[in-house]
Amino acid sequence: MTRQLFGTDGIRGTANLEPVTAETALKVAQAAGAQFIRGDHLHRVVIGKDTRLSGYMLEPALTAGFISMGMDVMLLGPLPTPAVAMLTRSLRADLGVMISASHNPYQDNGIKLFGPDGYKLSDAVEAAIEARLADSGGWTLAAPERLGRAKRLEDAPGRYIEFVKNTFPKGLSLDGLKIVVDCANGAAYKVAPTVLWELGAEVVPIAVGPDGFNINRDCGAVATDNMRSAVVAHGADLGIALDGDADRLLVADEHGDLLDGDHLMALVARSWAETDRLAGGGIVATVMSNLGLERFLATLGLSLVRTPVGDRYVVEHMRAGGFNVGGEQSGHIILSDYATTGDGLIAALQVLAEIVRSGRAASEAGRLFTPLPQLLRNLRLNGAAASPLDDPRVQSAIRAGEARLGNAGRVLIRKSGTEPVIRIMAEGEDAALIGQVVDDIAEAIERVSAS
Repeated sequence: MTRQLFGTDGIRGTANLEPVTAETALKVAQAAGAQFIRGDHLHRVVIGKDTRLSGYMLEPALTAGFISMGMDVMLLGPLPTPAVAMLTRSLRADLGVMISASHNPYQDNGIKLFGPDGYKLSDAVEAAIEARLADSGGWTLAAPERLGRAKRLEDAPGRYIEFVKNTFPKGLSLDGLKIVVDCANGAAYKVAPTVLWELGAEVVPIAVGPDGFNINRDCGAVATDNMRSAVVAHGADLGIALDGDADRLLVADEHGDLLDGDHLMALVARSWAETDRLAGGGIVATVMSNLGLERFLATLGLSLVRTPVGDRYVVEHMRAGGFNVGGEQSGHIILSDYATTGDGLIAALQVLAEIVRSGRAASEAGRLFTPLPQLLRNLRLNGAAASPLDDPRVQSAIRAGEARLGNAGRVLIRKSGTEPVIRIMAEGEDAALIGQVVDDIAEAIERVSAS
């Protein structure tokens, strides 16, 4: 079975346009409910959301769908995606749902589904749900006496805060550290500053005033300029930037210079390897991670295993290969000793723990390798029916770029799984050559798209 509705991270699109409509959300809930109802026990679903205006539309639609299938619904309100995964397991729910479009602007929204184990659903299970949707009579509604109920879990933020704090090493504190935390006007706007403050830090919170429209707007992990400037302006020791649903983390050192997911994974991997905590003999990352990370890990005798882009593919490989550290350059970092999905706060605490232990500044502790020059360009598609990547002229440009870089670099071209965008990435020793290669491929794609 193939998937049409689900992308690399659930269902995503423009709010109130298909597939992100109340009608489709209700049907998705019914189909997912039919997929996960097993046995006669009381079935339960956990639903969280970020701070987008359209969450007010999708949350009741999903709730109605699950209730109509005879499932009780626990409503969490605005909380990070990893909180939903954690509470799905903690509450022994049959299903977890996060209403979020992650780092996208407020106009978009999406639906992410978690199984009872707290992991994102596999391609096969998502395909099975789609098959039920295609067969509009593919489920049986509950009898009147079997309808579910909805309840708001008032202490959900507190449960998650305590869970996250317990991942920070006992005997350490953040006393004496001044930390800027940018919450992207998103799901972590309350819990992130609270966690850091309760662990002893002096906290400078920014982007903590969500209004339904400002999530990820000029803030958070996708727009770090304000966070980086705030670090310098406040004389902070470092800055933390989360995205809209707080499953992504980027860090700025005391100079305001950025440490991306590759740098953060290198720091955690080395620390955990030195303390015999690293499992699998290395880490799992995607094809986007820098060659500099791979070379650094090799000096430690550690491997870098690459997967397709998407944190759930990283998680799937981690589970299959026995790894406990993985992630993406963009800042999704999965530490499976603690969580089943990327958790920006937990990753931040592990980075902070290493900085505290070392007694060094973030710029020294966190910058363990020099990345190779890497250039990424995003080209937005204009509704073309066929992918320009299939055109022989584009294929020829890609092969030419690969030949020019040879063994000293690489080219990666892919369609985004969450946006109508083609991503062109090249890296290697020669920054000027990389720029030329990306330009040539981009021009070929643009010519084909315009013809």
